[in-house]
Amino acid sequence: MRINQDRSHIRYFLYARKSSEDEDRQIQSIESQVTKLRELAQEDGLKIVKSYTEAKSAKAPGVREIFDEMIGRIEDGEADGILCWQINRLSRNPVDSGKISWLLQKNIIKSIQTYDREYLPGDNVLIFSVDAATSNQFVIDLSKNVKRGLETKLTKGWLPNLAPSGYLNDQLEKTITKDAERFNLVNKMWQLMLTGAYTPPQILKIANEEWGYRTRKSKKLGGKPLSRSGIYRIFTNIFYAGVIEHKGVQFQGKHEPMITLEEFDQVQVLLGRKGKPRPKEHFFAFTGFIRCAECGCLYTAETKKKFIKKTGKIEQYTYYHCTRKKTTINCSQRKMLPLEKLELQVEKELEGLTILPEFRDWALEILNENNDREIEDRSKIYEMQHNNLVTTQKELDNLTKMRYRDLIDDDTFIKERNELQTKVTEMKGKLRHTEDRAVKWLELTEKTFNFATYARMMFLKANEMGKQGLELKKEILMALGLNPQIKAGKLYIDTMEWFVPIEKRAPLLQKQYLGLELGKKPATKAQSEAIASIRARWRGSRD
Repeated sequence: MRINQDRSHIRYFLYARKSSEDEDRQIQSIESQVTKLRELAQEDGLKIVKSYTEAKSAKAPGVREIFDEMIGRIEDGEADGILCWQINRLSRNPVDSGKISWLLQKNIIKSIQTYDREYLPGDNVLIFSVDAATSNQFVIDLSKNVKRGLETKLTKGWLPNLAPSGYLNDQLEKTITKDAERFNLVNKMWQLMLTGAYTPPQILKIANEEWGYRTRKSKKLGGKPLSRSGIYRIFTNIFYAGVIEHKGVQFQGKHEPMITLEEFDQVQVLLGRKGKPRPKEHFFAFTGFIRCAECGCLYTAETKKKFIKKTGKIEQYTYYHCTRKKTTINCSQRKMLPLEKLELQVEKELEGLTILPEFRDWALEILNENNDREIEDRSKIYEMQHNNLVTTQKELDNLTKMRYRDLIDDDTFIKERNELQTKVTEMKGKLRHTEDRAVKWLELTEKTFNFATYARMMFLKANEMGKQGLELKKEILMALGLNPQIKAGKLYIDTMEWFVPIEKRAPLLQKQYLGLELGKKPATKAQSEAIASIRARWRGSRD
């Protein structure tokens, strides 16, 4: 409440403040505050000796240099009044509020004039204290709400701040999305860095000059080439690995990562940063199904580090060994099998059944030609098996009737019943097998020949695919055969039955085919006849 009184003898400092934080978003701009306060001073005849403006938060004491300067000059007697928009413009913390209240009580400050009321030394001290405390409490409540909101957003997997380069803040959904214009370019920066052949400044030059990279445009900033500090901010931000770090705590993000955690750690090493150690999740391709041929225990794997004198580097090596968990058996298989030797053995197994693409195409061509006949043959087999099952089931029914009529004794009934029931069970199993084969035989054979053509190549390429590649290696070995065992460092495996004909027939025929040395030129008559012969013999092995 404003009171009309003579204040011509009071010298006022005009103080206008606005911070960029949430608490001040609804407050008038500094320019607007100054304009309206000057209009108020002119209307009430207030003398302004100096104007102070500041763009800083008042939540904590000792951080506003301009405010501290103004209070110091008041204490020195250069002014004895303050003109401000609201009391919360002066303070939102108890230390600064206490300072102002004390100066007001000591009559050093003779008037604090806001836009809608005046505080005087003779007022009840509770009036200023309550208003100041309200401002302080607002900050406390706001801080709690903000923290609660931040924690909720983090636990849900979303960054509560401005998204880094390559990503955008979805203001509507309150999530983080890919920046369609920059995501792929930032990803390429990471890939260049991971090669180890480029330094951040070199990548920065490529991005800005060759790719034309420009930062995200905002109202006041952006739209410029990426800075040197910007490229380092990218390469040291774990956000790109799908993790959100907030005050030392890491949260799993829901945004799409550009790199893996292992790749992030690798870049930190390249940058010479120690980084924060994290638990490593090891995934080994061949654990969980290979057993020791001596004791039957599963094989496990472990990674060890070794210092190499020649290079001066520490290298990692993976070894497989028997877990020896069966204490009742004294297993002698204690020698560790290096991963490289195990993979070489798997590769040799795959090499033994690998066929040329031409042989695959010929095989599938033959299979498609004989598809109708295969289905007809399977149907006849199915019909015959079904008739046999019906006949055996009738025999079992008649046997039961004979027992009801006391035509046979219990011992004879039980013996013959058990034999017939066993036959029925076996026949039903064969019938189901024939049903599956009748429907799936073509699909199975296609997969077989595709596997024989591409499995070895995919096994070799799997090293470039990270964890996904390790899973692929496991799938390939499990598809290759059954009962994989290791003894004395050698892998033994029962090859799947459908691969056996390929292993037996393909190597010799492929050797003869490659011996023809077919080039880009059309085949000669002799070569064509040789190809026809090889194809015919391959066709003869269709079963």
